Amino acid sequence: MTFATAKRFSIAEYDRLAELGFFESDARFELIRGEIIKMAAKGRLHSVCNSRVFGKLYSLLEEIAIVRGQEPIILSDDTEPEPDVVIARNRSDDYVSSHPLAADILLVIEVSDSTLKYDRRTKLSLYAESGISDYWIFNLVDIQLEMYSEPYQKQTGGFDYRLKRVVLPNEVVVIPGFPELSLDLSAVFPPQVGA
Repeated sequence: MTFATAKRFSIAEYDRLAELGFFESDARFELIRGEIIKMAAKGRLHSVCNSRVFGKLYSLLEEIAIVRGQEPIILSDDTEPEPDVVIARNRSDDYVSSHPLAADILLVIEVSDSTLKYDRRTKLSLYAESGISDYWIFNLVDIQLEMYSEPYQKQTGGFDYRLKRVVLPNEVVVIPGFPELSLDLSAVFPPQVGA
């Protein structure tokens, strides 16, 4: 009996496929544990929230950290997700030599509506396994911010975060790594969502 096995890709192979034009030009993909995943199309509310989060964080952190929007990060030889927003440590080359690694990252943010289940399970486990200390989900389904911190490995072998805090869209949160800086969520969630 013959079994079919899926081909797992390394980042180098994935990058080569992109150079050769293998992917649709109008679609976005990311590499997760060797699998090439087509990313869901963004709806209007997702786009608005993502733009607001990026803009507010960029203006707050412009001189003291790197804020990247929908750009790759490297978590292992076969994992290169493209989170909605990442706050990374300043680096003299602005990450020209390589995308940020887990050790460079202070916060990963996903904006979620249609991808909420995936972001809570697959992405959460992936970021925890990589030691990302803080992970936020701007949950547009339940209209709240989910803040995860303290990654750990479960007894069963999987990865998760020990702490989860839910913050409402009219509240203010402190930005991880920058206790003097806060983000007013009412300026981030789209008005019609929080109304």
